Amino acid sequence: MIEAVGLTKRYGAKTAVYNLSFQVRPGAVTGFLGPNGSGKSTTMRMILGLDNPSSGQVTIGGYPYRKLPNAARQVGALLDAKAVHGGRHARSHLLSLAQLSGIPARRVDEVLGVVGLQDVAKKRSKGFSLGMGQRLGIAAALLGDPQVLLFDEPVNGLDPEGILWVRNLMKALAAEGRTVFVSSHLMSEMALTADHLIVIGRGQLLSDMSVKDFISANSADFARVRTPDTEPQQREKLTASLTEAGGQVLPEQDGALRVTGLPLPRISDLAHDSDVRLWELSPHQASLEEAYMRMTQGAVDYRSTIDPKAGLQQPLPPGAQPPMPVPGQGQAGWYAPPAPQHGGPPYAPPQGQPMPQGQPPAGPYGAPAPGAPAPGQPQPNPYAQAAPQAPAQPSAAPAADLTKKSEDAR
Repeated sequence: MIEAVGLTKRYGAKTAVYNLSFQVRPGAVTGFLGPNGSGKSTTMRMILGLDNPSSGQVTIGGYPYRKLPNAARQVGALLDAKAVHGGRHARSHLLSLAQLSGIPARRVDEVLGVVGLQDVAKKRSKGFSLGMGQRLGIAAALLGDPQVLLFDEPVNGLDPEGILWVRNLMKALAAEGRTVFVSSHLMSEMALTADHLIVIGRGQLLSDMSVKDFISANSADFARVRTPDTEPQQREKLTASLTEAGGQVLPEQDGALRVTGLPLPRISDLAHDSDVRLWELSPHQASLEEAYMRMTQGAVDYRSTIDPKAGLQQPLPPGAQPPMPVPGQGQAGWYAPPAPQHGGPPYAPPQGQPMPQGQPPAGPYGAPAPGAPAPGQPQPNPYAQAAPQAPAQPSAAPAADLTKKSEDAR
């Protein structure tokens, strides 16, 4: 078990961690969350004895890390996947760590197989991708088969298969009774992996509870209700009935209603009594990301702003039309559409209007794109390969020249 009591760390005038107390218990995956600069990495470094706390203490199994007998056999950690000499082979790196801790060499090959790097064991780590470096760091953490494991952003750079593997690995380690402490910014992954959460902001403890309790305490569930779009009077009638019954009703951008304060069966009964047909009645439960954003919204130090782009846009050429606005742009939840595919129309028609048949793709200002076929002509296949050209044959010389050359030869 990891236990921190009154943990404080100052760097000159800056206080990175202040009076932080928590426990990380065995048998569960504990997520360590917080905004950038909140002190997560500093806390992990103090747990591993890499930084000395200004006050307070943190222990592993009742002992500070530096006083643990053969600490590498009891605690495994991944704080920086790049903490490896680039000129060493993957196996040589792990073998040196094993020899320093009295771990048999056969264990090196075992962990290389566990993380899936057995085929690149003889390759230098400087040629590894970010995901391969993460796997090598996880192998180093598992080398001594420790009971306590700390991971800082373990899925950074991994592909979906690797993320799933890490998730199952964390759960399997916790199921064996080990203490697993994981720091990550991926809320969706933490929701699937962690059993318990410790959330800090600006170096102070904000929350220490299970994932389920954290979401329930920092979010408000609601019901989503939709009436027929062609009958707005039914929507108004239902809104009045729900409000009279003590519910809070807010309109959604797509025409649905967000109802809080009433359970779903009560909403259904009120709609039936009001003779209102429902197209949708569904519960909405907040995600871990929503609950986390609400909890930490006052503890974020680095916030982005909207790019003003003042004075940077070039004026349109004379007679040119400005591009059509993108439907939904500027509204909450809007994302930029993907770039046009090769050979396709670079600018789509307005929403709800199909591309006219036989019309060539338009250019940036409505003119036909360069190289576009004329109206009525078939559109070229953008993926067609050009036919190979036969090598040029040497042109035959005129007959008079051949006769002249033959006479000269004689």
